[in-house]
Amino acid sequence: SELIRGFLLSGMPCPSSCPPGLLALMAPGLALMATFSLPSQAGDRRALPVEKPPGVKGRTLILLDVNTKSPVRIISENFLSLQLDPSIIHDGWLDFLRWGVYNSCLQFCRKGNPLPRKVNGCSWAPSDSSMAAIAFLVWERDIVRSDIALDKQKGCKIAQHPDIMLELQREKAAQMHLVLLKEQFSNTYSNLTLTARSLDKLYNFADCSGLHLIFALNALRRNPNNSWNSSNALSLLKYSASKKYNISWELGNEPNNYRTLIGRSVNGSQLGKDYTQLRSLLQLIRTYSRAHLYGPNIGRPRKNVIAFLEGFMKVAGGTVDAVTWQHYYIDGRVAKVTDFLKTRLLDTLSDQIRKIQKVVNTYTPGKKIWLEGVGTTSAGGMNNLSDSYAAGFLWLNTLGLLASQGIDVVVRHSFLDHGHNHLVDQNFNPLPDYWLSLLYKRLIGPKVLAIHVAGLQRKPRPGRVIRDKLRIYAHCTSYHNHNYVRGSITLYIINLHRSRKKIKLAGTLRDKIVHQYLLQPYGKDGLHSKSVQLNGQPLAMVDDGTLPELKPRPLRAGRTLVIPPLTMSFYVVKNVNALACRYR
Repeated sequence: SELIRGFLLSGMPCPSSCPPGLLALMAPGLALMATFSLPSQAGDRRALPVEKPPGVKGRTLILLDVNTKSPVRIISENFLSLQLDPSIIHDGWLDFLRWGVYNSCLQFCRKGNPLPRKVNGCSWAPSDSSMAAIAFLVWERDIVRSDIALDKQKGCKIAQHPDIMLELQREKAAQMHLVLLKEQFSNTYSNLTLTARSLDKLYNFADCSGLHLIFALNALRRNPNNSWNSSNALSLLKYSASKKYNISWELGNEPNNYRTLIGRSVNGSQLGKDYTQLRSLLQLIRTYSRAHLYGPNIGRPRKNVIAFLEGFMKVAGGTVDAVTWQHYYIDGRVAKVTDFLKTRLLDTLSDQIRKIQKVVNTYTPGKKIWLEGVGTTSAGGMNNLSDSYAAGFLWLNTLGLLASQGIDVVVRHSFLDHGHNHLVDQNFNPLPDYWLSLLYKRLIGPKVLAIHVAGLQRKPRPGRVIRDKLRIYAHCTSYHNHNYVRGSITLYIINLHRSRKKIKLAGTLRDKIVHQYLLQPYGKDGLHSKSVQLNGQPLAMVDDGTLPELKPRPLRAGRTLVIPPLTMSFYVVKNVNALACRYR
């Protein structure tokens, strides 16, 4: 499997000392970025139309132009980042990282040029397994000397495992999943120990993949006065420094939920003091004196969470390099496929962004903001739903909203885990959101452009706006995609209508050659499908080590774009020579 290889090289390489905008491989270690995965029954499977029969005309002609003079936002080169679920320590997948996930991630992060090339860096972030599992994660130094020393001199060899070992691992992971579920339902959790050997394996995987590691320390080790007990964290920091591991740091996960989790709360001001204490520890250790620190990684910004964030920002707003929070759209236990088509649901994120930005800009104007844990559904998602084509509508709209509103980095939960929000399955086969994310990495650059839309509806309906269900975003095309010259523009479009829509490019986009990348579900399952087709051709791995070529469909200059119903698509408008896109 070459999945990670493609994704890694799609992104911007970073120097050996990765900047803060880079993806996090959040070590499960003492860390948390965790949400539990719950099994659920399949949701509403009523058949929904995928494409309108040929010959049926769309009801709306939309005129579309883009402001090519200057960008409205510039986001991180590593805007789209990933998480690994820390449950890999529990269930044994950590030993398989160097096999399936290593190549998968490299493919995912490859630069726009599809030819293999040396990997210099990307971002990565392992996420949450269960918030509780990570909250009770304790560092322990092995007595036995680790044999997983960084093997750059050996070329970072990819581990090979017989099929029978992979099958046994799946059975082990399934059993551990049941244990984790039992713990969550009973609200009683066992400690999870991260050993030096496990940390070495994890860091070796990240380093050999060209990824940057973000490690969230256990914030629930408390002194009698409720201040953070940093002794365990200090031991881990010293070990990591002795190995010269290039790591960024966090402290805790969803601290606003600690009372629910363990019956003990930490307010925003106290967590701010804890972050200040962690910054002081980092400055005492030469290797980490300039390490990046992120937080507080709060949950959905309801009233009490906003108050928590305000308390944190008053004390530690200047201590962190970026402010982080999490967002999950739907309860994965009750979701239906029709939920993913609701415009009101798609728009809930905008309100959360504004709330977070208001607090951050009040205390530290201009501070970068990361959405550091995002998934279509909470509670681990639902099989045949949150891992299906339908979930892509929420995911692509999330990317568009975050970029257009100036969020610097989004960390997707999760690349591989035991739930159903992941990008690849346990056979390391890409799921629909993987292909969607891969196209995004290959085609979308960091400069966000303003669009101008005019439409004529033959039969306007009161209270309904065409753009609610037709979402259009525009960026400069990625500089790293050498198939397109600088100055090209990429549009990505979500059509939630049950009829096709026609778009006529106007202004600076008029009469330009366009490359179409149309993603549709493949197979009889429709929106529930776990397979996709690109311009009518099914997407699948050529073999364990090779991704298929992502071929565009050229459209003649001046041709009207026809967007099929319930689809997602990318359109590269070539040779626009947009002033905003000529230079980095």
